[in-house]
Amino acid sequence: MAAIEVALSLSEAGYLGSFNLRWPAFAVGAFWQPIFAGAMTPIFPGQRLIMLVTYAFLHGGILHLAINSVILLSLGKLATSRIGAARTLLLLFLSAVGGGLAYGLLSQSAGPMIGASGAVFGLIGLWQGWDYRMRKNAGLPLRPLITAILGLAAANLVLFVIFSGGLAWEAHLGGWLVGWVMALFLAVRKVHI
Repeated sequence: MAAIEVALSLSEAGYLGSFNLRWPAFAVGAFWQPIFAGAMTPIFPGQRLIMLVTYAFLHGGILHLAINSVILLSLGKLATSRIGAARTLLLLFLSAVGGGLAYGLLSQSAGPMIGASGAVFGLIGLWQGWDYRMRKNAGLPLRPLITAILGLAAANLVLFVIFSGGLAWEAHLGGWLVGWVMALFLAVRKVHI
């Protein structure tokens, strides 16, 4: 993701010639709801399926990439320590796909959807799913978890308003749901200290 964003940013700034690569990259790699819905012809065969993953590797700038990367690295490290690297990669892949599917089914936007936030929210859903499972098994109250989930939803609403609708809450929801479901089914590895 970082290499792609650095190349696109350098291209935008004119350091890689006079041609800006960001919009051509978005054309072939971003998630386009009209293509998903069949209202627009794909640029290449298989785009309708491939964009369910490729959108997660594209970002709208260094800040967008940095925010997603910090969360991916911190929660990804937690997930990897508990379920291993292969299952964490599977979670990230399925969360990106789940985010794309939810966006494709719920959004009416004609613009491109980009960013790794479907995968990010998959990690958040996994973490909150583990919290749910732990609280339920220990007989602890669920209120702190419900408060955290409602806070996450409220933050999405506030950011959606601040960004004038430029937040793919649908992808966040889809990724989060995948993470939550995987938390209920993935066995946590025993860590020996």
